[in-house]
Amino acid sequence: MNNEFFDALSQMEKEKGIPAEYLAEKIQNAITVAVRRDYGGREVVFCNIDTKSRVFEVMIRKTVVDEITDPDIEILPQDAMRYNSKALSGDTVEIPLDTRQFGRIVAQTAKHVIRQGIREAERGQILQEFQSRQQELVTAVVLGIDPRSGNATLQIGRSEAVLPRAEQVAGEQLKEGGHVKVYIVDVKDSEKGPRIMISRTHPGLVKRLFENEVPEIFDGTIEIKAVSREAGARTKLAVFSKDPDVDPIGACIGQRGARVNRIVEELDGEKIDIVKYSDDPAEFIAGALSPAKVLGVEVDPEGNKACQVTVPDSQLSLAIGNKGQNARLAAKLTGWKIDIRPESGFYGEQ
Repeated sequence: MNNEFFDALSQMEKEKGIPAEYLAEKIQNAITVAVRRDYGGREVVFCNIDTKSRVFEVMIRKTVVDEITDPDIEILPQDAMRYNSKALSGDTVEIPLDTRQFGRIVAQTAKHVIRQGIREAERGQILQEFQSRQQELVTAVVLGIDPRSGNATLQIGRSEAVLPRAEQVAGEQLKEGGHVKVYIVDVKDSEKGPRIMISRTHPGLVKRLFENEVPEIFDGTIEIKAVSREAGARTKLAVFSKDPDVDPIGACIGQRGARVNRIVEELDGEKIDIVKYSDDPAEFIAGALSPAKVLGVEVDPEGNKACQVTVPDSQLSLAIGNKGQNARLAAKLTGWKIDIRPESGFYGEQ
């Protein structure tokens, strides 16, 4: 029976990834609690499950006395000598119990606690797994899409997570059975189990894609200083090289645009502007308004992180962008309030 029991533990460890020692401890505690009920809840029952030596034993400890007043916890010397030939009055002896003779109630109680322990172990494993991958990029399989809410259920490893419609890129079509990259925003433990917050719209997703695609970012030569994004439309990325011989923008674009094109393809055609980061606010702001050409940046002398930018009249619409998108993303990227003005001082009809 012991061999079957330990074989089952090993099989469960392989299938569910839960350590056999952890399960053994839960079962050990469950059996101890269940059997103690037969002894009025007194702490005289002990269980030992050793997965390495394959020992499974349950015992009751009794005190050796010359006269018995409570047979549940006391034993006469002559009876105690069957378990310990040197037992004397006042000693404690351990009496093995036959695990096959446990009552039905005891078995059911133990089974319930064991199941609960397995659920807790799985829950703890999921939480630990995703906490270690928090703010990371993972590849998931689309299990299904709710036709009413538009929420997608994804398979990530051995667990499932919901990608809300609001965290999906507008216009992007997810297909059941397809693979999709998602960003793990946060992982929280709740009464119903681990709550995994995933996104396709988070700026962190673009940052991780560049880290995976550009070796110079991965090894720390190039640093991503800031990301601003309007998912599905445009992203701006500010990069800085710690090595003066390495061009941060060129490294991110790659030969003939190979690196950035792979990321654009992953993002279903989303446009990406890569700009050079600078500690000089004026220089950084001018770069952030790319692809527009900037003539000058006048920083607010009162230190309100506000500035006035002058661009050629012909570049005004490009600097502002469609519905103000370029200026908005530049402001998010730099953290500055940007007022864009044409060189002539006149905005014209447009």
